[in-house]
Amino acid sequence: MSVKIGRNDPCWCGSGRKYKTCHQSFDEKIEKYREAGCIVPTHDLIKTPKDIEGIRESAKINVAVLDYVAEHIKAGMSTEEIDRMVYEKTTAMGGIPAPLNYQGFPKSVCTSINEEVCHGIPSEDIILKDGDIINVDVSTILDGYFSDSSRMFLIGDVSEEKKRLVQVTKECVEEGLKAVKPWGFLGDMGQAVHDHAYENGYTIVREIGGHGVGKEFHEEPWVGYHSKRGTEMLLVPGMMFTIEPMVNMGKEAIYIDDENNWTVYTEDGLPSAQWEIQVLVTEEGTEVISW
Repeated sequence: MSVKIGRNDPCWCGSGRKYKTCHQSFDEKIEKYREAGCIVPTHDLIKTPKDIEGIRESAKINVAVLDYVAEHIKAGMSTEEIDRMVYEKTTAMGGIPAPLNYQGFPKSVCTSINEEVCHGIPSEDIILKDGDIINVDVSTILDGYFSDSSRMFLIGDVSEEKKRLVQVTKECVEEGLKAVKPWGFLGDMGQAVHDHAYENGYTIVREIGGHGVGKEFHEEPWVGYHSKRGTEMLLVPGMMFTIEPMVNMGKEAIYIDDENNWTVYTEDGLPSAQWEIQVLVTEEGTEVISW
């Protein structure tokens, strides 16, 4: 797992308790899975109680920002206006928009409309129209802790086809969440998401998925939705990651805008939808941190 800890040494989690009365049996259980050939998390992927409390505080801002967007988003609004709302609300609450200047991303939020799969860049020139569907992906830093979630919004009179895509995508996330269990596997969640999408006639993007999050914007593990039950990383209490499938109405093929090198589109030009939640694995099951 990591550096050998003596039974009477302070536990690696920072609790102040001796290792033997804190995480020793936990680590021994993980070690048995590793010896059986399973992919297991390292200590740095397991959030301590202090980490979790800090991440929850960050998530309060993240959720409040998405609620604020939900109250104001409408046809005729530019995506730049959404970006301003996100920046102003986040900073007013003491947070920092995580996307801003992240690996050169120029804005505070991702706004992805219709056939844009993800990483849409806000612009004064992009105006929301009646019938659009849009994903608003908000991520927040507070005191060094990260939160991350996104929602779909229906603008005006949206077609039944698009409404169904958005609804089924949300159901995919819900099915994935149900499959997350302590001492289960990440692939359990991935297959649940995959099966629900494909049973409803949709596809899921392969190349882009969810990720660990909390102490960094993007951590291990990478979270895909073409996996099988009983495979991928072992899920243990304290792990935190996003469930955020990108579900396409047509085929799963995508391409990246060669001008801005960020925005991802469906290759066939058909709509895509995405919901994102941030999930903590607990001893009892799960806690949704940001939604």
